[in-house]
Amino acid sequence: MATPNPPKPGDSSASYSKMSVGDVEAIGAHCQMPFCHQLDFLPFRCESCKGKFCLDHRTETAHQCSNAGAWAARQRAQLPSSSLPTKPRRTILTHEQQCSEPSCKTLINTPLVTGITCEKCRRSYCLKHRFGYEHDCDKLTPPGPRAAATEKATAAFEKFKAWGVAKKAAIPAPPSMPQSKAKQTSAAQLQSLSTLKRTAKGDDKVPVEKRVYVFVETASDSVTSKIPKGNFFYSAEWSVGRVLDLAAKSLHVENVNNRSESEEEKLRVFHVEGGRLLEFGEKLGQRVKNGQTIVLLRGVGPSMASTPEKTVGSG
Repeated sequence: MATPNPPKPGDSSASYSKMSVGDVEAIGAHCQMPFCHQLDFLPFRCESCKGKFCLDHRTETAHQCSNAGAWAARQRAQLPSSSLPTKPRRTILTHEQQCSEPSCKTLINTPLVTGITCEKCRRSYCLKHRFGYEHDCDKLTPPGPRAAATEKATAAFEKFKAWGVAKKAAIPAPPSMPQSKAKQTSAAQLQSLSTLKRTAKGDDKVPVEKRVYVFVETASDSVTSKIPKGNFFYSAEWSVGRVLDLAAKSLHVENVNNRSESEEEKLRVFHVEGGRLLEFGEKLGQRVKNGQTIVLLRGVGPSMASTPEKTVGSG
């Protein structure tokens, strides 16, 4: 078969054209990163340093822009002052409001979950707990002015304080106690402690030698709970704040200590035998002994805590 003759220069019938290296480079641009210098037919232009870069080095971080942030600053300067945000935009990652039902951890008032405010107790709930019977609305006190509730909580505090003093005063001094009566009292205490240890509930991972067995109650004057009292054991190394959280959960008491700054809403732990409120940071084993009683109170505040007294316990 005959080979066609190649087209001659100037022949208008030629079906292709020659391109020099300069013509190819004129179409795109080389990446300005020194170690890259890749030829890119569709280069990216950095609006901060005005340089041209390939796909891999198009961002300011990737090409270590010498004028980083200049383009963003110009854009902000062009915006009217009324359109600038006055506070950080709340997102689902920074949102802190959750359903007011203590057992529910659902975040509400987000783009995905609408919060419903109960008209009776004036608290916000998720869709599941929006009805009154789902969050025990009848047992909740609406937030706001709570002089009456505070007065009740104070009365409860004084009542339990007096109870603790009376309980210690009722224990006779060992020298003056008849031997037979002393044996009966000691036997009753041992029986009570034995029953407490047998019925107490708690974390099985806590070593037996570090357990503190206590009676836990709620004051009906200031705290509404589904379970008024119970027998529990906690680690002697745990803080009072941690014990409070666990006790409130076990007795189904609403606990908003981590979500409210108001002392009228916060729960406190009252040590009956010690006759005082316990601080959240104190270790349980330093103040409370086996067989003693702690009570959950609301709205009493730290200012009502009395001077620490020596605790009396059965060991």
